[in-house]
Amino acid sequence: MYRFLLTPRWWGINIFVVLAIPFCVFMGSWQLGKFEDRVDTHQEAQQKPDPGEQKAAPLDELLPVDSETSGRQAMATGQYGRQFLVPDRQLDEKRGAYVLTMLKTDGGRTLPVVRGWLAEGDRVPAAPAGPVTVTGALQASETSGTDGVHAAGGLPNGQLGMISAASLVNLVPDDVYDAWVTLSDADSGLKPVPATAPAGSGLDLKAFQNLGYTGEWFVFAGFVLFMWFRLLRRETEAARDVALGLDPA
Repeated sequence: MYRFLLTPRWWGINIFVVLAIPFCVFMGSWQLGKFEDRVDTHQEAQQKPDPGEQKAAPLDELLPVDSETSGRQAMATGQYGRQFLVPDRQLDEKRGAYVLTMLKTDGGRTLPVVRGWLAEGDRVPAAPAGPVTVTGALQASETSGTDGVHAAGGLPNGQLGMISAASLVNLVPDDVYDAWVTLSDADSGLKPVPATAPAGSGLDLKAFQNLGYTGEWFVFAGFVLFMWFRLLRRETEAARDVALGLDPA
């Protein structure tokens, strides 16, 4: 009755099932592991002191930016240079722009400094002249997936869509730090821009997407197994009918 299992068609079905179910279980377990990692990271972050409350340290001591140093208060000394506007940034549900000014540090490298947020239509205040010492929350370079990042191209001269060394490489002749700081106390006429948590460190929407994908992969595994049993039952009933002479074929 079960000789049909030895047909080429059923060999293909069986091989597919044998490969598909472990693959679905593996992918579901991997997504679950990603979610658990985010939960662990979130719990560890909750137990640590707020980075913004820790003592300020020289910039170079906090680099490269990672989950430990992101948000820490960094200090740098130098002179302000070229200035950009980073448009389409919201603060308190209002549209505006970040005022991004290049700080040529005493070490020779250039640090992007967000001096504050400017409401749409307001006049951009000039940067302080002469040597300055800035203190602000250290942030990792933005990427195309960062909230608020403007699509590449199409911006007027003097505006920048993304705060990163890569986006500044052709605009600033100096070596640019792969990081930036947002001033704790914004310059006159500007509002301070709060630091953001490092990517992947909190229970955000993406974390719960991982949990949702976990359920989907396990559902797929169950569906494959269900369909295999359904096909097996149908073929078995058809073979029984033929054996009993109930099937004209």
